[in-house]
Amino acid sequence: MTTQSDIGASEAAEVTVPTGGPVPTPRIPVPTGEAAPVANPVDAAAGDLADGPDTVQRAVGTPDELQPYPELGLRDDEYERIRQILDRRPTQAELAMYSIMWSEHCSYKSSKVHLRQFGEKAPPSDRLLAGIGENAGVVQISDELAVTFKVESHNHPSFVEPYQGAATGVGGIVRDILAMGARPVAVMDPLRFGAADHPDTARVLPGVVAGVGGYGNCLGLPNIGGEVVFDPCYQGNPLVNALCLGVLPVDRLQNKAAAGAGNVVVLMGAKTGRDGIGGVSVLASATFEEASEQRRPSVQVGDPFTEKLLIEACLELYDAQLVVGIQDLGGAGLTCALTETAAAAGTGMRVWLERVPLREPSMEPHEILASESQERMLLVVEPEKLEAVLKTAEKWGVLATAIGEVTPAQADGQPGRLLVTWRGHTVVDVPPGSLVDDGPVYARPMREPADLILLQADRAETLPRPATPDALRETVLRMIASPNLCDKSWVTEQYDRYVLGNTILAQPEDSGVIRIDEETGLGVALSVDGNGRYARLDPYNGAKLALAESYRNVAVSGAKPIAVTNCLNFGSPEDPGVMWQFAEAVRGLADGCAELGIPVTGGNVSFYNQTGAAAIHPTPVVGVLGVLDNVAERVPMGFAPTTGAERDLIFLLGETHVELSGSEWAWVTHQHLGGVPPKVDLGRERVLADTIAEAARVGHLRSAHDLSDGGLAQALVESTLRYGVGAQIALPEEFSNGSMPFVYLFSETTGRALVTVPHGREKAFTALCAERGLPWSLIGVTDAGSGQLEIRDQFAVSLDELRTAFTSTMPNLFGGTVTGSVPEVEVAEVEVAEAAESADVVESSLPAGSAEAGTADDAADA
Repeated sequence: MTTQSDIGASEAAEVTVPTGGPVPTPRIPVPTGEAAPVANPVDAAAGDLADGPDTVQRAVGTPDELQPYPELGLRDDEYERIRQILDRRPTQAELAMYSIMWSEHCSYKSSKVHLRQFGEKAPPSDRLLAGIGENAGVVQISDELAVTFKVESHNHPSFVEPYQGAATGVGGIVRDILAMGARPVAVMDPLRFGAADHPDTARVLPGVVAGVGGYGNCLGLPNIGGEVVFDPCYQGNPLVNALCLGVLPVDRLQNKAAAGAGNVVVLMGAKTGRDGIGGVSVLASATFEEASEQRRPSVQVGDPFTEKLLIEACLELYDAQLVVGIQDLGGAGLTCALTETAAAAGTGMRVWLERVPLREPSMEPHEILASESQERMLLVVEPEKLEAVLKTAEKWGVLATAIGEVTPAQADGQPGRLLVTWRGHTVVDVPPGSLVDDGPVYARPMREPADLILLQADRAETLPRPATPDALRETVLRMIASPNLCDKSWVTEQYDRYVLGNTILAQPEDSGVIRIDEETGLGVALSVDGNGRYARLDPYNGAKLALAESYRNVAVSGAKPIAVTNCLNFGSPEDPGVMWQFAEAVRGLADGCAELGIPVTGGNVSFYNQTGAAAIHPTPVVGVLGVLDNVAERVPMGFAPTTGAERDLIFLLGETHVELSGSEWAWVTHQHLGGVPPKVDLGRERVLADTIAEAARVGHLRSAHDLSDGGLAQALVESTLRYGVGAQIALPEEFSNGSMPFVYLFSETTGRALVTVPHGREKAFTALCAERGLPWSLIGVTDAGSGQLEIRDQFAVSLDELRTAFTSTMPNLFGGTVTGSVPEVEVAEVEVAEAAESADVVESSLPAGSAEAGTADDAADA
């Protein structure tokens, strides 16, 4: 299913399209035992079909028959437009198709006017091979290879049926990647739940995690990153977003257009059942108002083993050049695949619906067309290659059935029509473009939320904050044990991170890194990030902040960011406040990408994320992809073990300001949300990224970790616990008194990173920073033998105590145990510099690389 529909799609023009002309006699074989369809099937009289399907002829003869369009999510004016397009009332099957394709989930009718900014403001890119409007974005990373990636949502199904909702979310995004001609090689999962201690979170989270892990593990795909976030705003409406990465030769890029009159339409994969009917039109395009039990039939059922066979069959078909066009069947099922492939080519299509293999023989035409049964692909194949396609499918043990053929455009130059018959009776006769491109487009009313001014005025910088060493120590332990900052091994160890053997970095690293070319070491880094609190306080800058964090996470691995995907999770578009938030977030993301010089390649919009009138925080989730010329030069996040008395120098890059509004500390300590989020400077983010990439290339860095939620304190704890290496830290003089040590440790100022530099390389490294205008501060040294994190003149805490606080929360909440955060395999891979002088123990006055570490304005704010 196309997402973030193409910017150039036609507007909602109300036209009357005449019924198409004769359909050519089919050239595909007729299954044994089935009556051969005639070239122009004539429907039986309406009176003879009292118990049969609702046919086109019957629709013509019963123009005033009442139809349940409101229950299918269609408005009065939308239903009237359908009647005008068809010049009659729609049949039952046609009504189902329009309700699906014109739903918010498929048509993007409320978001299309805003999403055009991604194309209008897109910076030039010579890497982009496929972008918005395709199943997934494709970017070239070498002369021979390209990668494709996209993130999508499966939110409502995952609340109703957590395991299957999450599992089929993974399966769906994998097929989007497969449809571009790529082999899927990795997945990621940004997840958001209600309050961590709420009973329903205990119901939803284990099922979602098991679904993500179960499907991905069965496919043999490493899960290399993601998020697990808790906030009461997601209670009753968790966010389950799934990202997939694929790799393909540049010359194997596929398209979805059903080109070539006479080509055969083949349905390949699992049989079609009743699961998922109404999923996108009812479940995904409406708020939760009723008991979820009533919606359980709308959740799809996944089969990862069939999907694995489907992947291998498709890849073999691509390599043998047996496919003209291909489209996955996800949301909207066969309806979406048939109409999108035909509309993309301007052709028509003739489909014999009774040929679709069914799990339930009693299914009616509208159910077959609306079913969202998983693990299915639609292929367009030249007739002479049909036998080879069917044999390939048989080899891999997947069903493949010729269900129709491509028909030409009409004689008057108009696009072709989609004609669907059921046992000799015409049940669908529509112009495909009217479902795909000509749906309603709304410029919804927008209004800034009435409470936003008061919310922004309530600054967290005025809240009481720790001012003594004991209080500061207690705050560190409490914060790292909070649900959003604690160790997530309980989740990530249910996923296979290293299957396929090309995972270089994975959770809990800042970004996942996958080797793409084993000969050259070429690889890519991926990160997904978002902060609903920031976006609630300022959606424009909140979207920029999500982009900046994901960009920074990729950059600290040593990669060069080149492309963006997104999943925009918001409340009801019928709420003017929500639409204002959405418009501002899209504007912020489009502007941010223009500033960073990287294009949005595609993504997903998920509206109606609310229960009743209570919407979630606006949550734009942003994925950034970067390229590493050689994965051997990647930079891990943890402080590296060193030998003897050798110690690495710890630098903080960037400036620190008093920025606490929207912070994790404000929420955990005071349950406070207010003020304005940290300022975002994307120009400085580019400088930081370029500097780290160059430093990594020349071997100046041993580790790098971005600063975001939880500030410097969180980065220090995660860096020390990663490989069990202690550290000694000295605070800059301007942050050494009163509550300023707390500010230095917990401010969430952006554009900062914590790096370690081998002794002997510090002069070259600081010269590189100075050359690029990047502020730096030398704040400490690593100390492998101490077994503690010491903040000079403030407190010291053992790594054992830190690890207990950090790793206990998730098992205590959800049961079970974890093995801790010290990896077994990766410790041996940490490179230790060969002959470097050991650094002296931190003195009372460490040199600062920038006078801008703190400002007078910050002190005044304090």
